[in-house]
Amino acid sequence: MRFSDFNFDPGVNEGIDAIGFDTPTPIQEQAIPLIMEGHDVIASAQTGTGKTAAFLLPIIHKVISKKHDEHIKALVIVPTRELAVQIDQQMEGFSYFTPVSSIAVYGGTGGGSFATEKQALSVGADVIIGTPGRLIAHLNMGYVKLKDLDYLILDEADRMLDMGFYDDIMKIISFLPERRQNLMFSATMPAKIRTLAKQVLYKPKEINIAISKPAENILQLAYVVYATQKIPLVKHILQTKALRSVLVFCSTKLNTKNVAKALKNAGLAVAEIHSDLDQSRREEVIIKFKSRKIHILVATDILSRGIDIEDIDMVINYDVPNDGEDYIHRIGRTARAESDGVAITLISEEEQKDFLAIENLLETTVHKAKTPLSIGETPEYKPARKKSHHGKRPFKKRKGGHNQRRRGPR
Repeated sequence: MRFSDFNFDPGVNEGIDAIGFDTPTPIQEQAIPLIMEGHDVIASAQTGTGKTAAFLLPIIHKVISKKHDEHIKALVIVPTRELAVQIDQQMEGFSYFTPVSSIAVYGGTGGGSFATEKQALSVGADVIIGTPGRLIAHLNMGYVKLKDLDYLILDEADRMLDMGFYDDIMKIISFLPERRQNLMFSATMPAKIRTLAKQVLYKPKEINIAISKPAENILQLAYVVYATQKIPLVKHILQTKALRSVLVFCSTKLNTKNVAKALKNAGLAVAEIHSDLDQSRREEVIIKFKSRKIHILVATDILSRGIDIEDIDMVINYDVPNDGEDYIHRIGRTARAESDGVAITLISEEEQKDFLAIENLLETTVHKAKTPLSIGETPEYKPARKKSHHGKRPFKKRKGGHNQRRRGPR
């Protein structure tokens, strides 16, 4: 199948050709016809499967096909500022040869941006891509033209619920007309997503393109260490390998700042990104990372989903992710576009059970690599063991360099 088979408006096809798209991905092949036919859709599709184009292309086509007047036609709600910007950039490319207008609406910017957003929301840009909090700030002021909205898209719906946006989503929906087409995209399909779908969607068609396991061209490794050995080990890895692009994921802002500081002190070209940085600074950091002016980026999970950065050589999980889905999203930043990549996870004593849960979910055993002798003695990987009668952890120490294999529950 080719994109020309969808019979898009000529302007949409011209944008597709200019970008260089040819063959649709599975999510695009399944979702686009359903959206074009007017069905509500709920789709399980992870980052990297082409889901953004799966909803933007048919929406742009449908907006062109209807009478062009001054009201907002489509609203895309997303969990983060970064994803809003990325979708708006893709929207700009796809709609370049069409009269369809769009704007990204998100917080963390100055008063000038808010005024620009107000103008677009008042006059009626065709497609609005926004984060829940910023959208509500505008809606509460009474000038947003949503009474004639035709399309509602919830992207990364599971992430929005994880971030506590349920009430915000329902409040935004309260401003919308009852008759509209609804599209919901989610990386996973837990019960809470199905509950939300029942409240928002009408007789939806369901698509499941979720990738349950990491790509085969990602070499997965893990090091079992004490928490105090993590920074020395990260420095060792980065100083002994010639890598063009590395992402280091941390679970907290504090760890992100501490790791970045330690790597800078070691003379490495590193930057950090987390929610304490304003939007302009985040964008500046990402641009430098993409252009290889910065080789190492230490980040919170703000970058694990929805950010399209190609050619990342290695991902390091400084902290064990919360669950298997987060693990897949993090390491999925490497080995994209059919290239190979390496994903390394550092596992402290306290994180061993969490990592075992990830291994069980993925139905795989991640190889426990040798630690350099300079790191010193490290614990064995025995996450299922219980404390001894004396209250001491029964981890045996071993000398660095000894290979570890996962042992199952005893």
